[in-house]
Amino acid sequence: MPNSMRMTTWRTLAVAAVAVLAAVLLSPAAHAAHQDARGPRESRPVYSYADAVRESVWVDTGLDGDGDGKSDRVAADIVRPREAAQQGRKVPVIMDASPYYSCCGRGNESQLKTYDADGHVVQMPLNYDNYFVPRGYAFVGVDLTGTNRSDGCVDVGGRSDIQSAKAVVDWLNGRARAYSTRTGTTPVKATWTDGKTGMIGKSWDGTIANGVAATGVKGLKTIVPISAISSWYDYYFSQGAPLYGSGPEWLSDAVESDAAHAHCAAVQQKLVDGAPRNGDWTSLWSERDYVKDAGKVRASVFVVHGMQDLNVRTKNFGQWWDALAAHGVERKIWLSQTGHVDPFDYRRGAWVDTLHRWFDHELLGYDNGIDREPMADVERHPDQWETSTLWPPRGTATTTLRPAPGTRAGVGTLGLRPARGTETFTDDPKRSETDWAAQIDSPTPDKAGFVTGPLTRDLRLSGSSQVTVTATSTTASAHLSAVLVDIGPDTIRDYTDNGEGITTLTDRTCWGASTAGDSACYLETAAKTTAVGFTVVSRGWADLGHRTPQGKGGPLVPGKAYTLTLDLAATDHVVPRGHRLALIVAGTDKDLIDPPSTTPTLTLDLSRTSAALPLVGGAPAFTRATAAASATTGRTASPHALTGLRAPHTTHPLPGR
Repeated sequence: MPNSMRMTTWRTLAVAAVAVLAAVLLSPAAHAAHQDARGPRESRPVYSYADAVRESVWVDTGLDGDGDGKSDRVAADIVRPREAAQQGRKVPVIMDASPYYSCCGRGNESQLKTYDADGHVVQMPLNYDNYFVPRGYAFVGVDLTGTNRSDGCVDVGGRSDIQSAKAVVDWLNGRARAYSTRTGTTPVKATWTDGKTGMIGKSWDGTIANGVAATGVKGLKTIVPISAISSWYDYYFSQGAPLYGSGPEWLSDAVESDAAHAHCAAVQQKLVDGAPRNGDWTSLWSERDYVKDAGKVRASVFVVHGMQDLNVRTKNFGQWWDALAAHGVERKIWLSQTGHVDPFDYRRGAWVDTLHRWFDHELLGYDNGIDREPMADVERHPDQWETSTLWPPRGTATTTLRPAPGTRAGVGTLGLRPARGTETFTDDPKRSETDWAAQIDSPTPDKAGFVTGPLTRDLRLSGSSQVTVTATSTTASAHLSAVLVDIGPDTIRDYTDNGEGITTLTDRTCWGASTAGDSACYLETAAKTTAVGFTVVSRGWADLGHRTPQGKGGPLVPGKAYTLTLDLAATDHVVPRGHRLALIVAGTDKDLIDPPSTTPTLTLDLSRTSAALPLVGGAPAFTRATAAASATTGRTASPHALTGLRAPHTTHPLPGR
């Protein structure tokens, strides 16, 4: 097995134990790292996981969210190498702040924290502690306010959520107070750490990492947000169009502890009042918008996201990435074909190795070269990855494509030249993007489609797109969807399956050291694939009444033309030679946005409708790829041959496991 896999099997546990015994004979400066002439290159598993210190502290947040007249304290469960403290060596911290440690679980196997009779953590979910504690790191699992063993109330990405994690970073750096019990007065200091902290986590956990980084807190050196939210408004709405039928109070209710349920009704009501279902931007959303504070970020950022994530839609990583780039933040990115899935469950060996090297570089300061490697890893086909030195790649340029009428209503063309004319469709909430794409070459009353001819060269989109439409509605309310589609056969990860692109197997592999109460061995997974006739590349939605920069909606005047720019989700996709690129404009995207209160018919003014796409090579690349395209657009494939994925499951998900 390659050394880069870093995978520990049951046969090697005895060898690891011998290594621990031998390690105590080495000097503190050398025992925890592999070195060469350039200095330390890699931390090694030389500390005992079984003998690690397991302790809990309650950190004072300085807030009183539950209104009991006392400052809320958050529980932080700690696993750290005992020998390091004995040797006087201070260690860095990897931290996951989560609302899911007692209610819903973490990871593919929904692990919960468990405790011994003294209240010390026995099982810490996921393998971060198993893998990194033997390598000279401490791991800290923080219960967000209002969850598990913490005081306070869950405010879903607001001040309390973020402060509950930031306070722990402050405590690790000697700037906050902590106590040995939830209500006691015995102070505890973090004398065992150098204060350098890296935050990691998937979905809500990763969202907290984004939010804490956006405070500019000192001591936070890096974050690894996986499938994370950057603006909570963009989790619940897309430019006024509701993505879910309920608001943040639903999430709060799902994760709160029993104690929080008893004391947090006022906070729940604030969530209801501050997040009206009309899609208006309010001060509640401003507080939960981390993108606006990207200029405060001191930490490096390693973004990981599934390009078909329909829980935390990819607009969240795209706008965060662009804002960080504008402020010169050190960045790295992985983009998979999956939905809402952790990289441990779709690229396990490479992920553990890369994360190890990332933390070694960012927290231990090792010159291991990861900062000089390609910035981006993109999954091009299931389990087939390619890299980009920069992301988006150098030479990517926004290219404006124009829709034009075809020979049949609703079946138009897509190119560089402006066009005149109109297209009309009627919103049908029973139809989805997959229905529209499957009938791209047929006139249907629920969509307007525009397609290139078959490409003569590959065409790569990399980044975030926008579609500007000018539309007239017959009713006072209307929702719009804009969808980019790769028309052509492929085998992709089945992101609409319950596993969102993975299948869980029955065998286990081990990634770190284990104890009787905390195994480092996890069920293996494999790619769940499906053959398709088209692939949805990117999508965006909006309420036509929410077209002003102020984020306030209003009724439409039937018969009046309105112009609106829809933000499409960030992606990285190659439309292969022989395939076609399609733009679809329609109404309600079934199961992905809620319908409007009316059933409008909309007329597009094609002279004022366009798509701004991030094409690698820009307009010249598009010209080359379409130069010899067939003039028989719309006849290259029978509509009956075009099959795609079914609509995703519609249960309101938690932004979590």
